[in-house]
Amino acid sequence: MKYLHTMVRITDIKSSIHFYCEKLGLKEIKRYENKEGRFTLIFLAAPGDEEAQLELTYNWDSEVYGEGRNFGHLAYQVENIYETCKGLMDAGILINRPPRDGQMAFIRSPDNISIELLQKG
Repeated sequence: MKYLHTMVRITDIKSSIHFYCEKLGLKEIKRYENKEGRFTLIFLAAPGDEEAQLELTYNWDSEVYGEGRNFGHLAYQVENIYETCKGLMDAGILINRPPRDGQMAFIRSPDNISIELLQKG
């Protein structure tokens, strides 16, 4: 068995790509548009770690997604939790749980997905 990806539904491609790629530092691996199904899939990964992917699913028809759906959070390991958080704050991202213990912090995506940042080591 091999881990493939985590899927999250998004409501706006532009704001999601801006957040995940330009601010968080992920890169787009591939994109697939299905005209019959009326959806777009965008696969992202951390630089140098393309095996663990994040699949952003955008449904072309408007849908409202609640927070329920039994989803906890995404988690990424970072080299320096304090530098990462400072860079995100400088980019206008709110740190919902600052790294008080030097080990972890939490932020939220434009679609309110909780993202955990964990100190390497």
